[in-house]
Amino acid sequence: MPLHAPAILVLEDGRSFTGKAFGAPGETFGEAVFNTGMTGYQETLTDPSYHRQVVVMTSPHVGNTGINDEDPESRRIWVAGYVVRDPARVPSSWRSRRTLDEELREQGVVGISGVDTRALTRHLRDRGAMRVGISSTETDPAALLERVRASAEMSGLELADEVTTPEPYVVPAQGQKRFTVAALDLGIKSMTPYRMAERGIEVHVLPATSTLEDVLAVEPDGLFYSNGPGDPAATTQQVEVLQGALGQGVPYFGICFGNQLFGRALGFGTYKLKYGHRGINQPVMDRTTGKVEVTAHNHGFAVDAPLEGTTSTPYGEASVSHVCLNDDVVEGLELRDDRGRLTSFSVQYHPEAAAGPHDAAYLFDRFTQLMADRSTEQKGA
Repeated sequence: MPLHAPAILVLEDGRSFTGKAFGAPGETFGEAVFNTGMTGYQETLTDPSYHRQVVVMTSPHVGNTGINDEDPESRRIWVAGYVVRDPARVPSSWRSRRTLDEELREQGVVGISGVDTRALTRHLRDRGAMRVGISSTETDPAALLERVRASAEMSGLELADEVTTPEPYVVPAQGQKRFTVAALDLGIKSMTPYRMAERGIEVHVLPATSTLEDVLAVEPDGLFYSNGPGDPAATTQQVEVLQGALGQGVPYFGICFGNQLFGRALGFGTYKLKYGHRGINQPVMDRTTGKVEVTAHNHGFAVDAPLEGTTSTPYGEASVSHVCLNDDVVEGLELRDDRGRLTSFSVQYHPEAAAGPHDAAYLFDRFTQLMADRSTEQKGA
């Protein structure tokens, strides 16, 4: 196939775009979503949360710094397809080892370039995220549309098992070890356990299928749930594990998918957002401090919890701790005991900031302090 063969993109509502093949030749299907980040495309591509999604980059120029061997956030590219407007012809970075096009081809990721991504993004904002197909082998949009409509929808999919680590592994603490954390890998990014290791935490990364017994076997001072793909309403096992841990008083910190599962464990529902939050420029207020932080997001589902007041649960009083300033979507939850002390919390975004701003790094310090407070309480008991 020619290097820049014609390609088509067809949305499930029938709208189509033409462009040129980018990355691997062939055909792919997934949920069309857009990412507003101007940088960090390598971290985006290797974020397991994008599994089964075709990512549209709103920034017109992508691939300028090529691909290096230091910035991947997991073992492979996870996006189902990639849509860009103007790919860089020649990367310019001393860290670059190969072009973005070469990397996509090497990993078999089908993409399309030369697309009016502004028009496509506006369409998705108006109509919502939807199924999509990209093909450099099919020339008939109507024929591709039939296959798009026959492909799987994101709602109802449980995907953590498809992206998780097959075996447990340990990320050792840097310097003196202070605490041990059991981290359930629902699609974890490599920077996340690194951020905890920086704070003297030994992180035992466990498969998504781990039981409560597996979690407790590492004698954790805290439990962490990572980001990940799929519909939180379709997930049951990890919710039950979390409820068991909360019942035993294990401090908990969850991010992204881990926030949604925390909400379900506390008795709240979840719902699908119209087009989601994806990018590294989302403003969120931490209600516990009153500060606003610019955050990195990648989620299409959210927790349905009351923005005001508290909700009684079997594990304590739950409340919304963070909100998105763009649309009031719940961006964090916290759980307190009958004396008002924080016992567990979660956020909907990515505080590890890979890629993204570092405004939310304090959350790892909050988790560390939470474990320190519990350790002190246990020693005094």
